[in-house]
Amino acid sequence: MQPSLLGSIFPLTLHFNAVFYPDVSGSSRSLYSLYFAGVSMTGSTILVIDDDTIVRESIIAYLKGSGFKTHEAENGQQGLHIFRECKPDLILCDLRMPVMDGLTMLSQVRSEASDIPFIVVSGAGVMTDVVEALHLGASDFLVKPIVDLEVLEYAINRALEKAQLLMENKRYRASLEEAINSLKSSLTLLQEDQKAGRQVQMNMLPRHPLEYKDFKVDHNIIPSLYLSGDFVDYFTLSDHSFAFYLADVSGHGASSAFVTVLLKHMSISLLQDYHNNGGKIRVKPSHVLSYINQSLLKTGLGKHVTVFGGIVNTRDQTLTYSFGGHFPLPVIAEKGKKVRFLEGKGLPVGLFEDAVYEDAIIDLPQQFSLTILSDGILEVLPQKSLKEKEDYLLSVIGEGADTIETLTEKLGLNDIQEAPDDIAMLILARY
Repeated sequence: MQPSLLGSIFPLTLHFNAVFYPDVSGSSRSLYSLYFAGVSMTGSTILVIDDDTIVRESIIAYLKGSGFKTHEAENGQQGLHIFRECKPDLILCDLRMPVMDGLTMLSQVRSEASDIPFIVVSGAGVMTDVVEALHLGASDFLVKPIVDLEVLEYAINRALEKAQLLMENKRYRASLEEAINSLKSSLTLLQEDQKAGRQVQMNMLPRHPLEYKDFKVDHNIIPSLYLSGDFVDYFTLSDHSFAFYLADVSGHGASSAFVTVLLKHMSISLLQDYHNNGGKIRVKPSHVLSYINQSLLKTGLGKHVTVFGGIVNTRDQTLTYSFGGHFPLPVIAEKGKKVRFLEGKGLPVGLFEDAVYEDAIIDLPQQFSLTILSDGILEVLPQKSLKEKEDYLLSVIGEGADTIETLTEKLGLNDIQEAPDDIAMLILARY
């Protein structure tokens, strides 16, 4: 292997291994970007500014009872001093106050910290001030008197969550730009040294089948060239859930393999955020696909990916899955029932700006297999029409090809000398 290529890429490979292969069971913990749907905001620090002592103290008492940390001030000048000293997560500020009013306070805060959530509170008769506050960058506004403090808490949580999402997106964009610059320098080297590139790609794949309670996930990839644009992964999320996916990057060879490395790199920061939040983030496959879609569009690489991904919840015995333009449809085989294609639809990832992805949930049988194949399999089947190829796949799987070994053998893939397209297969089963 050429030292120049390994010097630029292999440290990245070691980082992947250190992060995603820590558990003694040997199961993989790698690519599947974990985009989240919401996190509890209790514990955040709120600065409450109001010259009305009774109102201010009642708000402080309520927020403390809800689990928030608080600071208080009776005017904008005092509030500005506390803001600079304590750096709160959100400011709740009355508009009409002596010494320094809320608008002046907001303008000063925005000049020093443009991202901090700032909620204004105004009497019903000064709505012109509210409009001005929104123009200055207020996150939200509430009208006095605040009869139901649960409304206040909802507005605070909403503003904090929006601010967190904006912060995460900004960090992800910065990380993505850094990854693109780093990985582009490796693309030429990948093209020059296919063997070294293949080794890097192999190090990103799961090293062992995932055996989780009575479930098993396994895979096989047959590249058309030495490098593959097909990619699979599976890993545990918690003590009662695990995730898996199969992705097929458009095109072949080094440029498509480059995108699989990019996908892997993008997911590292997302997975680390998941663990940093104590695993409390609600993971949905549709959110993951939406994030990857926007990230790929921003790269300008001209590559898109078809994806099928799912999360198994062993406590509820359910599978939540989402389609990202994946074809052929996954095949589900249940003991004593007719083999069928799993229903679903969705646009390819990285192709359309306004693509929307949806989640579907099914109950899992006691004994079943779910087989996911990339479209490269259709290129090697001997049947002529698509309908004949699909029927053949159903029949082979229905006859008991429910492991990677038996499926590879039954489809004649062991005898392929040179596949016209990458072929990836992933089987989730409970025997």
